[in-house]
Amino acid sequence: MSIQKEVMEQIKIAMKAKDKIALESLRALKSAFLLANTSGGNVDLDEAEEIKIVQKLVKQRKDSAGIYQGQGREDLAEPELAQASVLEQFLPQQMEEEELRKAIGEIVTQTGASSMKDMGKVMGMASKQLAGKADGKAISMVVKELLL
Repeated sequence: MSIQKEVMEQIKIAMKAKDKIALESLRALKSAFLLANTSGGNVDLDEAEEIKIVQKLVKQRKDSAGIYQGQGREDLAEPELAQASVLEQFLPQQMEEEELRKAIGEIVTQTGASSMKDMGKVMGMASKQLAGKADGKAISMVVKELLL
């Protein structure tokens, strides 16, 4: 089942349960999918594009929550984090740090990278191979550690 169809099913469930936070985040995701479908010329999004949209919305929620927490506004940060957790259910299982280190270590070996000058090559390859499986910040941190 595509993520879009799954979102529609979850919207129905959230409506029946009268779960405002889930409903709000699912509707935002549905809106983002509709916008992407109509603006790109594609009739249907493939799974990779759907995952990118979900990741973008999760990142927006977490960034907003971080800003609110920095300003001491926990009352605004909580709903953002709750929405992010609702949206994360549509993402593939994230890699553990140990798995991530192993995968990036293999990429470093494949590219022959030896210093920070080669970070761009490694990041490009890692971003493609690990798309949806790991956060960009986590990938960047591990690449930096391995190349230093």
